[in-house]
This record gives sequence, structure tokens and C-alpha cells, in this order.
Amino acid sequence: KIIISDIPGATYHDGGRMIFGPDNLLYISTGDARNPESAQDINSLSGKILRLNDQGGIPDDNPFGNEIFSYGHRNPQGLTFDDKGNLWSTEHGRSGILSGLDEINLIKKGDNYGWPIIQGLEKKEGMITPLIQSGEDITWAPGDALWINNSLFFPGLRGESLYEAEINQGGSINEIKAHFYKDFGRLRTAVLGPDGAIYISTSNTDGRGNIREGDDKIIKLVK
Repeated sequence: KIIISDIPGATYHDGGRMIFGPDNLLYISTGDARNPESAQDINSLSGKILRLNDQGGIPDDNPFGNEIFSYGHRNPQGLTFDDKGNLWSTEHGRSGILSGLDEINLIKKGDNYGWPIIQGLEKKEGMITPLIQSGEDITWAPGDALWINNSLFFPGLRGESLYEAEINQGGSINEIKAHFYKDFGRLRTAVLGPDGAIYISTSNTDGRGNIREGDDKIIKLVK
């Protein structure tokens, strides 16, 4: 059964993360599909976080009367909910020669996260500046997001690390730690298993990584 269709796609910038929220609604991230201006168009499904009923259909309280929950995104690839029901996203910043400016955002209904009008630490009325961003000289290329206790974990593709952002009670981020730097190569997905272990997948055979023996792998991490 098709519950949504006609999401723009391209070779890059497709988002693609799906997660059910504590409200039992389905949240879907979409990239700008290499058409940056579409991220600001609330009639386009690209460059957005979408919210749907589990069998399809638009929730009554969606902000624009369509599938869109938030907009102004470039390429959000991580979605997770914290223990208070807040939605967090990790997002790719600019690419190519001018890399960096990857983002961590706290997602709220109807908000505009600025792409392509603002990025990094830039500000504009009516647009949301990320809680933290990687800066111009560092690229995480986050592939996912996972909330455990008071930390947001996210695997890095180009960053080749499992990152941990410690979130304080006020919602700000104290620091970001890089675990397993270059131990496994490009990391795509991270999930918490029922056994309490973190499972991460590598992405070294996607044409952008250095293939290692046995790639690609699913790796189990325990305390």
C-alpha cells in the first residue's frame, strides 16, 4: 500500500529517514533533491520533515494542511525522539569544496530551518539557527540519530566516527565526542537494540569509502 508518493528525488540529497513518534505518527525526512529553493516551498515535499498517519493521510494538526511538519532542510538523515518526546534531527551541510556546516536541530512543528537562505551560525527573522553546527572546517556527514539517556548519538559518514552530543537540561549542547574515529570507516545507521547494545552499520562500499575486509558490516557495541 502506498501511503505517500511523488517525493522529489535525485542522485544526492534525498534524506530518507523514517521513524514513528510517541504520538504514533510517521515522520519522514526528505532532502532538497539538489533543488535548494524547493526547501522553502511549503507546496513541495523536498527539503522537509513530513508527518503522516500510520496508514497514510494527513494529521489534523499538521501546520500547513499538507504532509509537511517542518521545512527549510538541506539533507536531514537522522531523526530521533528524546525521553520527553522532542524530535531531533541531524543534517548534512554544504558539500563539495565548501564542506562542513553540518547541523543538529531540535525540530518543532511549522518551523523554518533556513536552507538555503541561512546556514551555519547565520540568523534571519523567522528562521531557526541550529543548536550546534560542525563549523566550516569539520564535516560529520551524519547518517542517523539515536537518543540514549541525555546524549544524542549520530554516525558520521565522512567523519568516520560515532559522535556523541551531550545535551544539558536546558537543551543546549556542552560538547561533541568522537568515538571509534576511523576504526570502521564510514558509518551510516545507529539503532538501540532490545539488549541495550548499539548496532551501527558501515557504508564503505557506496563508492565513497575505502573498502575493508568483510565490508559492509553491522557492528554491535556494548558498554
